[in-house]
Amino acid sequence: MSEVLTTVFFIFAVIDPIGSIPVYLEATKDFDLKHKKKIAIRASIIAFFILLFFIVIGQLILEGMAVSLDAFQISGGVILFLFALTMIFGDGKPEEEKSQITDYKHVTIFPIAIPSIASPGAIMAVVLLTDNHIKTFQQQTTTTLLVLFVTGITCLILLTANHLQKRIGSYGITVISKIMGLILASYAVQSILSGISDYFGYV
Repeated sequence: MSEVLTTVFFIFAVIDPIGSIPVYLEATKDFDLKHKKKIAIRASIIAFFILLFFIVIGQLILEGMAVSLDAFQISGGVILFLFALTMIFGDGKPEEEKSQITDYKHVTIFPIAIPSIASPGAIMAVVLLTDNHIKTFQQQTTTTLLVLFVTGITCLILLTANHLQKRIGSYGITVISKIMGLILASYAVQSILSGISDYFGYV
């Protein structure tokens, strides 16, 4: 049970639904309430299937390129760590992704579904969490269901985005996003250390 809660919290941190609120509100500012709800639901569904795609074949692609498990853990950890640093020290997920919006008529896929929900960090994280070499099929299935669960929570958060932003405020959203970045950085360092330890045969 504790492992499940840890995984849920980690997936929540890497997807960072709270940080997606300003991106979603900015992207949908020209739509009425009905269309905003449709966009939130569709974006969440698309984001889940993007993550599911990488859960299923992400590692197969890497193995087809003859990338070892240890190298994958280390490189994946480095990428996650760099992504976490942008969350902690950068302008923040909301401001960075809001600045990328150029077409307000086609915002469901970009930037809401990707990269706001299914971010590069989230994609790398789900591949690491469902590693075929160290995770059983049951564990991988459980992780996939947890990704679906967190994506569902993200959808609910976006559906109540206007209310949440009023309650939390832009500053509060930024603080939460940076805390999620700190948690992600810790996991990334652990992944790097595990890869190095396994490569050199340390316990």
